[in-house]
Amino acid sequence: MNLLNIAFAGLGNMGLPMARNLKTAGHNIKGYDPALTDDDLNDESGITLCSSLEQTVKNSDLVITMLPNGSIVLDVLKRILAGGTKPSIIIDCSTIDIDDARAAHSLVSDAGIGFLDAPVSGGIAGAAAGTLTSMVGGSEELLHSVREALEPVFTSMVYCGPGGSGQAAKICNNMLLATAMIGTCETFNLGRKLGLDANTLFSVLSSSTGSCWSVNNYCPVPGVGPTSPADNQYHPGFSAKMMLKDMNLTQQAAQSVSQATPLGAQALALYQLYVDNGGAENDFSGIIQFLDTLERT
Repeated sequence: MNLLNIAFAGLGNMGLPMARNLKTAGHNIKGYDPALTDDDLNDESGITLCSSLEQTVKNSDLVITMLPNGSIVLDVLKRILAGGTKPSIIIDCSTIDIDDARAAHSLVSDAGIGFLDAPVSGGIAGAAAGTLTSMVGGSEELLHSVREALEPVFTSMVYCGPGGSGQAAKICNNMLLATAMIGTCETFNLGRKLGLDANTLFSVLSSSTGSCWSVNNYCPVPGVGPTSPADNQYHPGFSAKMMLKDMNLTQQAAQSVSQATPLGAQALALYQLYVDNGGAENDFSGIIQFLDTLERT
């Protein structure tokens, strides 16, 4: 594996462990996040925390961005290009609007730099373990050129098509995840009130036609199945406010192609209620507690 000079913009809950894994693999990592100081970093991973974006990307082979939304991504890309830096490739791992991703492709490609939209799935635990899945849009040849270097972060990088396709795949995945989690939560709430033991119900669901990731791997009931945020008082994980952001993106995308998504729309409405009622910072699976407070109409 060729070792690279990698600049990482956005060292939050996902970005920082991703950067650490790349550094552990031997890459030279410089990072930038206006919300962080050296004291916040406070580790011995060897990541160089820079005081400006321009300093971070200088002399980099590869730039990775992990940022909150599309407008910030586009602003950061414009700042990078305005500074005259010309890395071989920029990879955006944020989850953003498909149109913003396509605009990013045009912006970076016009400057003669390769670009991939590569949103990730796997949450904070996956970022820490280096077991994320990435859904990639852009040039398949470009993806092939960096796949080996990014193995410390991703166990799977799935090529999805031209620019914006990675974002399209990510929001489709998260719409299904949101609806499946709500269904899982409703099922365990109903089972409890019908007198079923949660572990017994888990045994049935995980080996029957109700089997799904939300049951088998991320059960929203404490003490049931593999360890999940439910066993840590619903600390994320993947927060409800982030799921709400992604669900808004799904419905914007559905509207743009006139596709009916009634379950997706209902899932968005329920996550909005959950966030509005104090669940924003909880894991998205914590919606099981909110659903249990609703009255049947």
